[in-house]
Amino acid sequence: RREGAPKGMNVDPARPLTHFRETGWEEALDRAATGLRTAKEAHGSRALAGFGSAKGSNEEAYLFQKLVRTGFGSNNVDHCTRLCHASSVAALLEGIGSGAVTATFNEARNADALIVIGANPTENHPVAATYFKQAAKRGAALIVMDPRGQALKRHATHMLQFRPGRDVAMLNAIMHTIVAEELYDRQYVAAHTADFEALKDHLAAFPPERMAPLCGIDAEMLKEVARVYARAGRAMIFWGMGISQHIHGTDNARCLIALALMCGHVGRPGTGLHPLRGQNNVQGASDAGLIPMMYPDYRRVAEPDAQARFEAAWGTELDPEPGLTVVEIVDAIHKGDVRAMYIMGENPAMSDPDATHAREALAKLDHLVVQDLFLTETAMFADVVLPASAWPEKDGTVTNTNRQVQRGRKAFEPPGEAREDWRIIQDIARRMGLDWNYAHPRDVYAEMAGLMPSLDHIGWERLEAESAVTYPSDGPDHPGHPVVFADRFPTGDGRARFVPADILPPAEEPDAEFPMVLTTGRQLEHWHTGAMTRRASMLDAIEPEATASLAPADLRALGLAPGDRVRVETRRGAIELTARMDGAVPAGLVFAPFAYVEAAANELTNPQLDPWGKIPEFKFCAARIVPAGEGIAAERP
Repeated sequence: RREGAPKGMNVDPARPLTHFRETGWEEALDRAATGLRTAKEAHGSRALAGFGSAKGSNEEAYLFQKLVRTGFGSNNVDHCTRLCHASSVAALLEGIGSGAVTATFNEARNADALIVIGANPTENHPVAATYFKQAAKRGAALIVMDPRGQALKRHATHMLQFRPGRDVAMLNAIMHTIVAEELYDRQYVAAHTADFEALKDHLAAFPPERMAPLCGIDAEMLKEVARVYARAGRAMIFWGMGISQHIHGTDNARCLIALALMCGHVGRPGTGLHPLRGQNNVQGASDAGLIPMMYPDYRRVAEPDAQARFEAAWGTELDPEPGLTVVEIVDAIHKGDVRAMYIMGENPAMSDPDATHAREALAKLDHLVVQDLFLTETAMFADVVLPASAWPEKDGTVTNTNRQVQRGRKAFEPPGEAREDWRIIQDIARRMGLDWNYAHPRDVYAEMAGLMPSLDHIGWERLEAESAVTYPSDGPDHPGHPVVFADRFPTGDGRARFVPADILPPAEEPDAEFPMVLTTGRQLEHWHTGAMTRRASMLDAIEPEATASLAPADLRALGLAPGDRVRVETRRGAIELTARMDGAVPAGLVFAPFAYVEAAANELTNPQLDPWGKIPEFKFCAARIVPAGEGIAAERP
């Protein structure tokens, strides 16, 4: 609970409000909407943009994207999926016609083999991690693939600590073995897939012996893993942002999809593809259309039929041009193309790559409205700050990584004068000229259910009675399908497609000036930008400061000891952190969490984008490390 904050907003006493004035809701809402209207009238619909939230409800995500599309008049709306699994969704939609998991993580109980790649579930998905550990305990093969070591290594039958950024080389070598040794499922490939022959031809150039020096994994280990996975009766693949947060993130996911398809490990209990989602509602927010190129249920805005359907439902003309993504919006602000923003529950001042560039963009806006629980780093740039509600302070639904639509029930009143987010969105929509009259989240959900086939047979009343239902559901009493695509895929011909991937090097390789690789991520104790967890005194006491995790050999080579202050520099900036010796980190790599404003790792990260998913390369950039006080900050171009 947030206690004692003026107007419901939790204010950090270490950063007093020196440039804000408290006011009532009517003036705040009037000012928020007036600034947005003024920018639209002066510069056109596409001069406005919005960032919604994966921490809110499905109903709030739906209303937010509807406001941007019908009130602002463009598709410039996005949220944090662009920074986590956008490349995974792009590959899944392309390959199997669906952007969600094909099987819940509970299905690990039925698997004979599991691949966990580019994820550290013990820290980031601890509930899912228990299923993986239990599977290994009962005898399933657990194959962990990660450039960093991790706690799951203790339970693994195979640990592949491959070179950062060389995912495609490793995965293509594994698939090469499966093809060369004819371990693939001929019957499944013939009945359910397309374009396998082209993939076979492509994989001929990736023998394990040739790929081993690139990926850093012995050729015999690559072959053994290929055999274990292909020969398993039932196998699953789980992946995290170590796969997706690269300029080749979509290619990485394409390889995983191809690997599962060629072995027939989709559509049966104990099989499937599962990108491990992070935020509680990043799946639901994406389903609800909080992305710039898709209406709800992944109907493309450029498709005339989809546009006509939503124009009829919403009673207004819609822009057929796909909108800008998160990083593209920041760049558009610098160009003067985007002039005003509405940001709900996102913290781009901390979460965006090259964060200094993002902060400069926020400062350039003519008008910025921020709606959040706390006075975040982003809120400090706002013209109007609107105090919002936390999950226990409102009614609504969320959809988790398992495709479960879950009913949330209000347990507390929002503190002070804070309001439910859906009410705030509606109040701004009305001031933007929209005739909205939703009385309760159930009214919003009913509208969503009428437009989203994924919610068929999952009505509000059913959720009231059952609390959670997995989609898709075949009827009002059907429990939903934990495993999907047993007979056909949601594509035009019912088949999944193989999409070959080439080796694409990282956008920025180490060199003499910046000889190390910086990678970033989360910690067990701190979530994303720390807006919530760093305000939890117990968690902040466990991990109170930003650290740079280094291999023992690198610490020795730099003449450093654990606890020394170091300066990490890239071509975009420099931060100071405390050195931490970590035997799980390979030589040449430094890991930094991105939750600490006093040493914001995203000031260093590379904003180069994956061309399909438009996700930045958070997981790889060239860096150098020197003792604190000795470095010279890299000059910004």
